[in-house]
Amino acid sequence: MLIPFLIVAILGYLLGALPFGYLVARAKGVDIFSVGSRNPGATNVRRVLGQGSGNLVLALDALKGALAASWALLGRTGVSVSYDFEQWGVVVAGRISGEDWMHLGVTGLVCAMLGHSFSCFTRFRGGKSVATGAGGLFVIIPVSILIGAVVWALVFFATKYVSLASMLAAASLPLTAWLRDRPAFIVGIAGASALFVSIRHWENIRRLLNGTENRFVEKSQEESKL
Repeated sequence: MLIPFLIVAILGYLLGALPFGYLVARAKGVDIFSVGSRNPGATNVRRVLGQGSGNLVLALDALKGALAASWALLGRTGVSVSYDFEQWGVVVAGRISGEDWMHLGVTGLVCAMLGHSFSCFTRFRGGKSVATGAGGLFVIIPVSILIGAVVWALVFFATKYVSLASMLAAASLPLTAWLRDRPAFIVGIAGASALFVSIRHWENIRRLLNGTENRFVEKSQEESKL
């Protein structure tokens, strides 16, 4: 099983590393690493370039996470695949089915989140993996993600802090996965994803504690055209 995991890990990383925030901003003549919070995520793109660009980046970042984790869908359909090939004079053979597909999906998701945060295409700079992680986990634990989306909306509209909403939404995922009796490794990956998102928000946490975190203010359509 090592070869399939290596292939999925590499593909997941490269998919996650696609710097959509940087590319969308660059197409409008903006270096997203030099403006706003200097983060290539959807929030900063939306703040700097407006709703249309921000929503596009949000959708693309979520899509790459979903694609990276899409192997998990094969586990639900009961697909079974055998492989048998020779590499470096050694015959490699195996069978992928059932829970193996779910493990491959989780591997793809983890590597996509790492790729998004540490993209090889942008000198290992990147975003905080909220949208990418949410897109991937939607494939694996869709109900928990929908509950997390509600948590995000409630916190955001109550506080206007995107960072706080994102961290609390992420923190809800392992809890709801556990309450819904998901397998232990799924609960574990949800918890690890929440921890990773929180670590990526370390500076935001510091500002929240100091009372200096910026509330979200969307750029108007008129300003975004300037």
